[in-house]
Amino acid sequence: MKAIVVTDPAAGTAGMTLVERPEPDAAWLAGLEGANYGDVVVEVHASGFTGNELEWPSTWIDRLGRDRTPSIPGHEVAGVVTALSYGATGLSVGQRVFGLTDWTRDGTLAEYVVVEARNLAPLPGDVDFTVGASVAMTGLTAWQGLFDHGRLQAGQSVLVHGAAGAVGSMATQLAREAGAYVIGTGRAAHRQTALDFGAQEFVDLDNDALEDVGGVDLVFDVFGGAIGRRSAGLVRAGGTLVTVAGPPEVRPAGGLAVDFVVVSDRVQLGEIARRVGDGRLRTHIGQVAALDDAVAAFNQTERSSGKTIIRVRL
Repeated sequence: MKAIVVTDPAAGTAGMTLVERPEPDAAWLAGLEGANYGDVVVEVHASGFTGNELEWPSTWIDRLGRDRTPSIPGHEVAGVVTALSYGATGLSVGQRVFGLTDWTRDGTLAEYVVVEARNLAPLPGDVDFTVGASVAMTGLTAWQGLFDHGRLQAGQSVLVHGAAGAVGSMATQLAREAGAYVIGTGRAAHRQTALDFGAQEFVDLDNDALEDVGGVDLVFDVFGGAIGRRSAGLVRAGGTLVTVAGPPEVRPAGGLAVDFVVVSDRVQLGEIARRVGDGRLRTHIGQVAALDDAVAAFNQTERSSGKTIIRVRL
């Protein structure tokens, strides 16, 4: 099968290479002597890639700290189940699925991938594979940040950093649907996009004073650094700063600070898929490229807005 592999942590996306790799052995997988309990083989139709993935230790080493290169990156997938191992439940061969793969195993920038069944959810027939791959990571990150960690309730206010981005646009829409008042941030050029996704106010981080926002119940941070530090002071007593940018350097006075890593969740994926299917949730897809063109797509000199998706099967 065709796959993108990486071997050099210092090379970044420029070190990606398109190669031939063996396809997963479905017969071996299904046998008790060969199965990883609960795995399925997915014929990949669309794959997502997170920009800082090549900085994650899990891209280069396994859970025991052993080198696992050449490794296949990409952990967002939409495709069709082609084989089940012993113990795989809730899915069937031929079923359309989407979700996240394990960080320390080969990923989805390939024609096939082996995934734990529990990390996948059915993808409705009216949701395109490209859309499914684009909402797996972004939708789950937004959902878990807002509701699992941020405990967002109707009537509260939330500051969403990067509200025009792939994750921020998801958080903005989900927060609005939950009855929150949403203030989005970003660069001036992103104002209209953030407003179109549902932000009720917008803060231009280059020209506006972030502190003028006043107090909010929840900050959803994707930036960290100086923005994250300044945002801590905006959280009201009893509120929460939630971040995906690593451990927060400053904690809110009288509030909580939570950093988290997204995990796949079949129930939450189902909620996201339902909202996509009925039009309540729109994904922000930027570039769509074929697997043969993936290396070039990830190495463009100009950054495109939205999520880059690799369409493995047309």
